[in-house]
Amino acid sequence: MKELFGTAKKTMEEKQDLVFVTTISSSGSSPRGAGSKMLVLENGKSYGTIGGGNVEYVSIQYAKEVLKEKQSCTKSFALHPDQVADLGMICGGDVVIFFQYISWENQGFYEICIKIIENWNKNENTWLIFDITEETAWHAGVYQEKEGLTGISISDPSSLLQTKAVQMVLDGRRYYCEPLVQKGMVYIFGGGHVAQALVPVLSRLEFRCVVFDDREAFSNPQTFPEAEQCILGDFSRISDYCSIQPQDYVCIMSRGHQYDYLIQKQVLRTSAHYIGVMGSRKKKEVIRQKLLADGFSMEDISRITTPIGLDIVAETPEEIAISIAGQLISERAKAVITEA
Repeated sequence: MKELFGTAKKTMEEKQDLVFVTTISSSGSSPRGAGSKMLVLENGKSYGTIGGGNVEYVSIQYAKEVLKEKQSCTKSFALHPDQVADLGMICGGDVVIFFQYISWENQGFYEICIKIIENWNKNENTWLIFDITEETAWHAGVYQEKEGLTGISISDPSSLLQTKAVQMVLDGRRYYCEPLVQKGMVYIFGGGHVAQALVPVLSRLEFRCVVFDDREAFSNPQTFPEAEQCILGDFSRISDYCSIQPQDYVCIMSRGHQYDYLIQKQVLRTSAHYIGVMGSRKKKEVIRQKLLADGFSMEDISRITTPIGLDIVAETPEEIAISIAGQLISERAKAVITEA
């Protein structure tokens, strides 16, 4: 998502208009839910996706017309059996898409792009809010936990600030709001082959990663260009380098069970949302006994998922990375459902 706003900013600097194409509501078996977004430029190029297929193809063609007309609008796709067949699709469902025309001279939106890009890595809950009461004269704002709402004025936007995209009428005006950044870091202890395969996958899934290792060769920006931070530190003193919060995920994949034990012993004293450890069931039992001897209860130890990842019979580092990513996606989705 950050890349979309970076592309939008660059396009406006090149004095070209653009259209953001956003699914603002969906139901049934539509390709993707509300909040999916893509960017269509005057040269016909598109970035991002609203789910692919013919709905996306038709939307790109429609966005080109919006660029010619220079006027925003919404369009509904009622994907009932007849319409589904006409579009060459299998899935049904209803989709409402907002075609948001943006002139390169729109200074307000340009500043929104800058704000989003500059604050993306702050690990702070952030929402993008549009006043779409008049579709052709929309207004945009950004809400951040510490700074509050900028760009537009709403007396009390709190009901808009949910963990999924919503539309709502407040004080007689219609708003669309979507979460841009959700707090939560993935702390990866051990920068070996699995970590090197995992970080690029997670970064594309909007997880922000921190890699921690006590060897410089396995914790540096050259090895992990997609990581938000690389920490070179002592595994026995984790809290000296980072503070694990309730919304954070921990993946432990160090180079030996002794280090894994040291890390687990410390992480169990945090309120991390998820703790996963790579390793065999035999290693799990050895470390479990040590943790029990340290005074941890079985309830404490049950917070740890070992072996880490979904059971897809993964063997290679790349396959293991996919299994871990799948599990983190599931954990994040469950957290969203719980909060909702």
